[in-house]
Amino acid sequence: MIKNYMEEVVDKVLIEVLNDYKDSCHCAMCIDDIKAMALNRLPPQYICTEKGLLYTKSNELMTQFKTDIIKEVIMAIEIVTKNPRHEHSHNIIA
Repeated sequence: MIKNYMEEVVDKVLIEVLNDYKDSCHCAMCIDDIKAMALNRLPPQYICTEKGLLYTKSNELMTQFKTDIIKEVIMAIEIVTKNPRHEHSHNIIA
């Protein structure tokens, strides 16, 4: 099975970073929009073997790798917060 490991990394970073954005909407729609926006701006990391997973996980240890992901997630949070696809009353904590 082929999988984009970057999705897992973005999920993990998003949870960490979103805690600092209390005024942002945390509903499923906004979270999906944030993830999609960040993933579209990051290079995919496709894996299909255990060896590929280990290699990709080792990249996570590199400071620049994580910094790039955090930067894109923060940018996506700020854009989605300013332009949600729903009314502000939809601010449900997921």
